[in-house]
Amino acid sequence: MKARSKIVSVVGARPQFVKLAPLDRALSGRFRHVVIHTGQHYDDNMSQTFFRQLRLPPPRLNLGIGGGRHGAMTGRMLTAIEKALLAEKPDFVLVYGDTNSTLAGALAAAKLSLPVGHVEAGMRSFVDDMPEEINRRLTDHVSRLLFCPTPVSMKNLRSEGIRRGLVPSGDLMYELLHDSKKTIRSNQRLLREFDLSPRDFFLITVHRAANVDRPDNLERLVRILESLRDPTLFPVHPRTRKRLRRGGLLKRLRTRDNLILCEPLGYLDMLTAAMNARAVLTDSGGLQKEALFLGTPVLTLRDETEWVETLRRGNRLVGLDVARVKRGLGATPTVRPLPFLVGGKRPSRIIADSIQRFLDRR
Repeated sequence: MKARSKIVSVVGARPQFVKLAPLDRALSGRFRHVVIHTGQHYDDNMSQTFFRQLRLPPPRLNLGIGGGRHGAMTGRMLTAIEKALLAEKPDFVLVYGDTNSTLAGALAAAKLSLPVGHVEAGMRSFVDDMPEEINRRLTDHVSRLLFCPTPVSMKNLRSEGIRRGLVPSGDLMYELLHDSKKTIRSNQRLLREFDLSPRDFFLITVHRAANVDRPDNLERLVRILESLRDPTLFPVHPRTRKRLRRGGLLKRLRTRDNLILCEPLGYLDMLTAAMNARAVLTDSGGLQKEALFLGTPVLTLRDETEWVETLRRGNRLVGLDVARVKRGLGATPTVRPLPFLVGGKRPSRIIADSIQRFLDRR
């Protein structure tokens, strides 16, 4: 009897765990599925808690590579992932999203002549010096199967000359949200802990280098936070907390009675907050989509978004401009969630079927 093909998924950050969850269930039924965790997100609230809440199997390997500058981190990951892939001998390697883990996994596999599949391929911000944009573009150009969540992502790839291996897969994040909606709605722990009432508070998250690594932009972020008068829940990303403390801004924020500073939230609590908030302010691509899917308006603290289809469905670009934020919060946009099925099929099934067909042709 022929042994089942082996698939290795390389992950390292919260958005990747979210995409992995529904796909793991689809892959494990027909392949030997092994997860390698780079350790890019190593804090419990950003990593282990997601594996527990999403009922993911523990990773076969945790490489423990987190922190440091982009080049050094990616280089260490590349070396470690190559060693792991040589030991595992997979038939196919999956990478997810746009982090350093994504690029390192794709490069390590491609240099070993292992076929790569990129989940969430074709997304573009068209900001050439954004680390995530560099990771996306390079990963797409070494991938054999490109799982595109939106029609725009398909168009982006074709405009770059990539025409083979494109799969209109839909969005795994929406699939997981659909399956989790009842659990999210019934989860009241977070609201009780912080004494929050539904639709009576704002949720804000910020972590991107362009917003928190530059002192001028960090100051603009603080001014936005100081302009908010209603209760505001601010789960502080470790990177953001470090920058705020270094700039002497964390003490300033702690004087705001309406501002609730807390540690990063797990998957379920973050979505409970997003579902119940009056509005979500974020620079996260994933949370933009999650909030809209749950019916909450979004203000994106950037001047661009990869998820351009959300701009017609309740998402507004406001950058780090207090006046634009105030106008955005004063508006009442109609929130229209995107469907998650493609041709009546779940994204996880489309991706698993596509990998099976690819391997059967080899």
